[in-house]
Amino acid sequence: MKILGNHLVVELTGCNNDILNDCNRLQDCFDEAVRKSVATKVKSVFHRYNPHGVSGVVVIAESHMSIHTWPEYGYAAVDFFTCGDTVDPYKAFQWVKTILGASSAQISEIKRGMPSSKDEVIDHKPFNQTILATTPTN
Repeated sequence: MKILGNHLVVELTGCNNDILNDCNRLQDCFDEAVRKSVATKVKSVFHRYNPHGVSGVVVIAESHMSIHTWPEYGYAAVDFFTCGDTVDPYKAFQWVKTILGASSAQISEIKRGMPSSKDEVIDHKPFNQTILATTPTN
């Protein structure tokens, strides 16, 4: 595989139900996770469902971090997908696990990239955010 990125798929259980249902606290948690992992935040969206649960995603220059919560079960499904070698998704994971008060975590690590006859890490160049800041014309 020509490896472009690393994807951590995380199952967190035994989490604090109140935090799992609080959009603002989760967004703050993920903003800090981005900072701790040395990623570059582009934009985030968090949404609280009725009667409970939150979904949120933080788009980072190096890919994304996301969460989907089930407070009624104390469960959160979390993804940390990072490209390049400057971001440490494990630092983001440790922060989120601590803040959510998870009693257990299961991590699946997946290398992401293009099929190839041999494994090699290929260069990833973060995009220039100023290019994306322009408004498309209609």
